[in-house]
Amino acid sequence: MNISVVIPLLNEQESLTELHDWISKVMESNRFSYEVIFIDDGSTDESWQTILKLSQGNERVKGIRFLKNFGKSQALHAGFKKAKGDVVITMDADLQDNPEEIPELYNMIISKEYDLVSGWKKKRYDSILTKNLPSKLFNWAARKTSGVKLNDFNCGLKAYHIDVVKHIDVYGEMHRYIPVLAKNAGFTKIGEKIVKHQARKYGETKFGMNRFVHGFLDLITIWFISRFGRRPMHLFGALGVIMFTIGFAFAIYLGVDKLFLNPSGRLITQRPQFYISLVTMIIGTQFFVAGFLGEIILRTQKNKQRYLIKQELNL
Repeated sequence: MNISVVIPLLNEQESLTELHDWISKVMESNRFSYEVIFIDDGSTDESWQTILKLSQGNERVKGIRFLKNFGKSQALHAGFKKAKGDVVITMDADLQDNPEEIPELYNMIISKEYDLVSGWKKKRYDSILTKNLPSKLFNWAARKTSGVKLNDFNCGLKAYHIDVVKHIDVYGEMHRYIPVLAKNAGFTKIGEKIVKHQARKYGETKFGMNRFVHGFLDLITIWFISRFGRRPMHLFGALGVIMFTIGFAFAIYLGVDKLFLNPSGRLITQRPQFYISLVTMIIGTQFFVAGFLGEIILRTQKNKQRYLIKQELNL
């Protein structure tokens, strides 16, 4: 199979038929063998019924239906597990991603020039204050933090070699950082392609300020995992040793001062340096224990399914 198209969705019943027809037209005109995997992330409208209807007319249409809304990352993770194509294309279901981009994205991957190609919506049709400006700030911070030089991390239209999606674990809200996850897994040939952005035709955007805040919190998480995910003791242990050493040095100074230099002076417990020393040693010990526990957890953790599937279709 040439291509697997993975499409997460939430309450997008109005756009599904049009999107399916558009994808099918592109695939057939380029003679691709393909599958389209719709992941219904707990929709409350008739999205799943629409997917069922589409599958009756096209055996290439497959579906996964979650028991409730688990999030886009979990939807992509489920789709990646089921994908069989040599190249996996992800796109949103709201018709803002253009299926006409698929052939060129496919060729960029199949030529072995890239492991992953991310779309760049250079010209956008979104609100400047609620989406464009926050997105630019977010992408700048992601570039600086991750070292991955992409202009649009959050673009849903991406292409992956099948090996990439089978070797990364997308969880939480880490779908924004799949290129970073891929880089950390050793897939360093990451490219970018300017893609057409369509104005939303149906429904309302799912983007809000809470997603913007969550995105930056996830950015901190991915930075930490990238730097210390495999060696938490290197961070927490080092901080713990430094703080404990500072506190212990204060304690030695206070003891020497009281015993030899100023025996008639104030009691040690009456001096603020004593409490600085005590607190610093306690915090240092806690940091060291946190690093030690992190190492234990890292060596014993098991990958657990983070979503519950209600139904599968043609998979």
